[in-house]
Amino acid sequence: MSDRTQFAVGNRKVAMMPRVMKRSLHVAMAALLTAAVVLFVMMINGFLVGRSGSLGGIDVWLAFIKRSDIIGTIILTALVTTAFLYWQRDKERR
Repeated sequence: MSDRTQFAVGNRKVAMMPRVMKRSLHVAMAALLTAAVVLFVMMINGFLVGRSGSLGGIDVWLAFIKRSDIIGTIILTALVTTAFLYWQRDKERR
């Protein structure tokens, strides 16, 4: 089995890279997506509550996302999910 694999975004194959780097990029993308969803939810909440407007959600999000336990939880969740999905996919191939 090859130690290198292609990294694809959408239908385009972007680059050849080691499997560990590809999985690390998947974990990083999942963590960033999670942070973006939390930002969206907090901005909508700020808009609906109306105390500080939708931009007030950004201040709350920054205070939330700067906490090391939150960042650790996001990364751990992304890491476990990515590992589980690759493990399941490898078992299906056999």
